[in-house]
Amino acid sequence: MEPSFTLGLEEEYLLVDRRTGDIVPAPPEEMLEACQEQAPGRIHPEFLRCQIEVGTPVCSTLAEARSELAALRGTVAGVADRHGLAPIAASTHPFAAWEPQKHTNRDRYNMLARDLGAPARRLMICGMHVHIGIEDDDLRIDLMNQVRYFLPHLLALSTSSPFWRGRDMERRSYRLSVWHELPRTGMPAGFQSYGEYQSHVAALVDAGVIEDATKLWWDIRPSFRFPTLEMRITDICTRLDDAVTVAALFRCLLRMLWRLKLRNVTWRPYKNMLIEENRWRAQRYGLDSGLVDFGQGRIVPYPDLLEEIIELTREDAAHFGCTAEVERARDILARGTSAHRQVDIHRAALEAGASEDEALRKVVDWLVEETMVGVADQSAPG
Repeated sequence: MEPSFTLGLEEEYLLVDRRTGDIVPAPPEEMLEACQEQAPGRIHPEFLRCQIEVGTPVCSTLAEARSELAALRGTVAGVADRHGLAPIAASTHPFAAWEPQKHTNRDRYNMLARDLGAPARRLMICGMHVHIGIEDDDLRIDLMNQVRYFLPHLLALSTSSPFWRGRDMERRSYRLSVWHELPRTGMPAGFQSYGEYQSHVAALVDAGVIEDATKLWWDIRPSFRFPTLEMRITDICTRLDDAVTVAALFRCLLRMLWRLKLRNVTWRPYKNMLIEENRWRAQRYGLDSGLVDFGQGRIVPYPDLLEEIIELTREDAAHFGCTAEVERARDILARGTSAHRQVDIHRAALEAGASEDEALRKVVDWLVEETMVGVADQSAPG
């Protein structure tokens, strides 16, 4: 029986002052309350008060997921604007400092702040999580093992965090560098079954190290709350339609691997040592310097790898009715990710005579505008 392959997206935004472009350490409580009133159960506080998280309901189609996500972005932007603020869909802020940021006063977040120490206070980063419905526990683990190979390819399409505290960090996704200061991050090991996975989680829970599997912050994980496989490696895409494309690719890759399994075929397994080399290349270079094709034993230009993925998932994209969304990945390749655009805007401003502060502010202004591209409906989700 085919899994449902339902779809759910979560995004985290940073809240900036429209006047200064800087992050707001303590947005008004009534702003969050107004957002939650307009979209009950779909907008939440994040660990840092300068962040806000949205989550779509379970969606059957990509068009439904896009509509829900557009409405959520619109809701947050509309309410924030009444307070002189704006959300930016970027995994780091171009120049803000992390030291003034305050964490949300909730039991879970207070515990995290206590347990993790200073690295937790540096978590001024945002990501996008994509949930795909796979009801069978063992199948969920099997597909997680296999799809790990493709996660660096998805990261490369999503990068949006080249700057940190006013510096170009020479990484397309500096977010992952910050994230790696936490425990239980990175690529998960392979598991033979859901039972083996559960036994490893139980070992940590029984030792009192974690309360439950929500404290496993891997690049991909079986969701603790839902019968889904949750992809967490990607930066948040600044442009809405780029987020939809990345989600479509992840969904189609999972179905492609499921189809292979029906024929008793498994994607060749690779150790994390090799997969993480591509993860590093995607983090460092994004789309620019290619990834290693371990079957060929050489670095292959990213455009060639993307065409291979589009071909591998062509049947699945047709099945889900999202061929256009999958093929839109070529548009991301042509214009560059958010990280590319941010660096280009910064460089162009400096070359035109702007000061460093002015150039970074231009990047923030672009992020504010780009976050709303394609967000036509600013009402609450229905």
